[in-house]
Amino acid sequence: MRLPLILLALTAGSSLAACSKPIEPPGTPGVCYQVQPTKEGLKYNPLPSKQPSLEHCAAALEAMRIRFLTMGGNQTEIAGAYQSNFLFLISAGIYTSTSWEGARFLALVRSGDGRLVIPGAMPMSPEP
Repeated sequence: MRLPLILLALTAGSSLAACSKPIEPPGTPGVCYQVQPTKEGLKYNPLPSKQPSLEHCAAALEAMRIRFLTMGGNQTEIAGAYQSNFLFLISAGIYTSTSWEGARFLALVRSGDGRLVIPGAMPMSPEP
């Protein structure tokens, strides 16, 4: 009797999980957003200028993050969105995802001096 109840509970739980729709970013061409999680959901704050690519949007978000830090802010990690992609700016670099909860993929890494570069663009140091 106990096994059918457990199976029923697992089936119901997986059915509910399948119904939850992933949070997807806006796809407005050229618009770069700073994304702020709130109690009601995600708030999309558009940056004032159009951006020609995901990399330019990431750089604009990075500039905004640095400006806020120099003004006394303490938020070291921020999120953004650009043409149906979320951007996650963290200390290691910038990751992208097509959904808020989905897998994140490395888009840009930080060089030794803190610049953002495409992975593999920086030459490897020779081994001693």
